[in-house]
This record gives sequence, C-alpha cells and structure tokens, in this order.
Amino acid sequence: MGLLRAIAAGTPAPQDDFWYEAMPVMPTQSGARVTTDSAMRVTAVYACVKVIAETLSSLPFILYERNGDNKTRAVDNYLYPILHHKPNRWQTSMEFREMLCYHVLLRGNAYAQILRGMNNVKELIPLHPDKVKPVMRSDMSIYYEVKTESGAIILEQEEVFHVRGMSSDGLVGMSVIEQHAETIGSSIAANDYASRFFKNDAKPGGILKHPGHFKDTEQRKNFATQWQSAQGGINRGKTAVLEDGMEYQEIGVNNKDAQFLESRQYNVNDIARIFRVPPHMIGDLTKSAFSNIEQQSLDFVIHTMRPWFVRWEQAVSRDLIVNDDKYFAEFLVDGLLRGDIKSRYEAYGSGIT
Repeated sequence: MGLLRAIAAGTPAPQDDFWYEAMPVMPTQSGARVTTDSAMRVTAVYACVKVIAETLSSLPFILYERNGDNKTRAVDNYLYPILHHKPNRWQTSMEFREMLCYHVLLRGNAYAQILRGMNNVKELIPLHPDKVKPVMRSDMSIYYEVKTESGAIILEQEEVFHVRGMSSDGLVGMSVIEQHAETIGSSIAANDYASRFFKNDAKPGGILKHPGHFKDTEQRKNFATQWQSAQGGINRGKTAVLEDGMEYQEIGVNNKDAQFLESRQYNVNDIARIFRVPPHMIGDLTKSAFSNIEQQSLDFVIHTMRPWFVRWEQAVSRDLIVNDDKYFAEFLVDGLLRGDIKSRYEAYGSGIT
C-alpha cells in the first residue's frame, strides 16, 4: 500500500531507470570499477547468474494443500495463480522470479511489496534492493525503509516478500559484489587489457632509437605527434620511413609470456566457484568429459539449485501464507533429478526384474 501511494504521488513506474540504477562502485586493487552493471559485463558472472536464474524461474512453482500424508495442488487458492502464472499486472511468473533471482544472486537480497485485499495477496510488486533497507526494532519486529523520489516510505514486515542469501546477521543477505569485488574486478581489468591489446592489432608497443639529439623539447614533442599520427589509427601497419639513422625496436613482451590467457582462465573458474556452478555449464569445457558432465549436471541441481529452491519455498511460507500450515509452495524439480543414463537404466532393469 505504501509503494502504491508513492506511485500515485509520482514515483517512477517499474520500468524506469530509477528502480534499476547500479549500486555504488566498489573500489578494487586492480583499479577496475565494480558495480552490478560492470560485473554483469563479465561473461562468467553473466553466465552464472543466467543459468541459476533461468533454471529456478523456468520450473513450475506450485502451491499444494496437505491432505494427511498426501498433497494436492491448491488450484482454487488465491495464491496459486500468483506463484504459478502472474504475480502482478505486467510480469509473468518466470519474469518475476528471474528478476528477483538476479537481485539476490548479486546483491544478496530480493524484495517485493505484498499488495493485499480482503486479507488475500493480490499482487507482488518488485522492489529494487538498492532502494530497500531492513531495520529491526527493539522488540525484534522488522520494518523496511523504501526510498522513492518523493522521499522514504515505511513498509511493515507483513507487507514485504523477502528472499535473502547467506547472511551474517540474519537480517540482510551478503552481496556477492561486495564480498568478491577483487575477483570480479580482476576479470574486468583483464577484459579491458584485452580490448586495448587487440585494438593495437595484438602487437605490443615499441621504441624509436635516435643516434643524435633533438634540438629542444618542442622538436621532440612534434616528432612524437607526427609519428603517432602516421602510424596510429587507420594508418597502423603501414610502412614507416625513418631518417637520420633512427631505428624502431619492438618491445618483445607477448601475451603468453605475461600469462594473460592463464589468468583469464583462472578468473572464469574462480567466478564459477563463487556461484557454485560447474564450469561446463558456463561454456568452460577444459576439464569436462562425457563421463563426468552428467554427474556434474546432477551436482548442480543438488548442491547449487536445491538451496535456492528451499530459500524461495520457505520465504513463501513465512511471508505469503499466514497462519495456515496446510498450504506450502514447492518447485516441480522431477525433470531435473532424473540422474545419469547409467543410473536410470539400472533402475529400470531393477524394476523390471
């Protein structure tokens, strides 16, 4: 309700840049500027976030009702279409969950305002995590400060759906960008270096040897300017004509000697390790083989995705299902847990026998 009042008062619509601006810059030793936007331009980070977010958001998210030891789909419950079909007026269920996954994977927290009517949840309105600050009162109740262009508004705990990542205080999830800014920053710096290297035709620079002396500093500066103009830009690679016994000597440092490729490969593995994603799932097949890819894919479901499934399911039970233990939400993960071919065929054979 608070956010809806702010929107009516002139707060930007959900598609406006105000809600999606980058978080503050994290300084790094490499000199690279690390924000969520710059981090997502690192292919390994983008691939890890994409594979986790798309896996979670593409699975059916089902509301069930307990009936003794059995469970049935609660299709008549008001919450079923919100979780499974359409959480708000402009997003599908997949779009909504994918967006919140992106938020929590990089920033450690994902928020949505709960709009209620007649004590039922009617819509879930996504909130940008950079604009939300959870605060705990002395009585252990929680409220959320939400920044808007017209000022801050307060939402009580029952008005916010909150998915938090690993937390040190139990209130706010830790940001991957803040915790691993150096690792991501070194990848950004390596990408910037690669761009500059190939912009220079993948050749290192060189020096000009003059057997004599320039008359003055101005003459040296003019010569340097003329040389850069004649041999740089669209003229790069053209034959140079040197006078007065001058010689050009190329600096003999190459990318391989600087271990450039190895450092980039290490960064890919390091980022995959941060998100606990098997490298082959983000396009790195250097240590993968047919014999182990299936097992790695199963490990991805069990060790990477299962904790995220549980976080979402328990957040729904805490924030959206009020005082009713017979209902619970669950991801339909049967299709991801089929195991490898050998295990399936052994199970089929055992069943037939």
